[in-house]
Amino acid sequence: MKAWGPVVGGVTLTVRVSPRGGRNAVEGLVADAEGKPQLAVRIAAAPVDGEANDAVEATLARWLGVKPGDVEVTEGETTRSKIVTIDGDPVALIRKLQTLTAKVAA
Repeated sequence: MKAWGPVVGGVTLTVRVSPRGGRNAVEGLVADAEGKPQLAVRIAAAPVDGEANDAVEATLARWLGVKPGDVEVTEGETTRSKIVTIDGDPVALIRKLQTLTAKVAA
């Protein structure tokens, strides 16, 4: 199950956000109601004034070991399901996503 795909200059990642989750953490892969994969991200911030989106970007940047400026919520700014674009080498980012999601699942 993959929640990401390569794009020119990086990857896009489908994310399911749980705001007010008590902590900031990536919790692994889940399926949405249609069975499509999403990366589950728990965020302590409330979904007010973009705070949750900022926390999603910071959490994913820290988890992936990339600069915060390389991660941006590009779709779904006001919904729990989001598309996040991560700038960088697509091959390296996909390898990192595969490795990290395998560790979260274990």
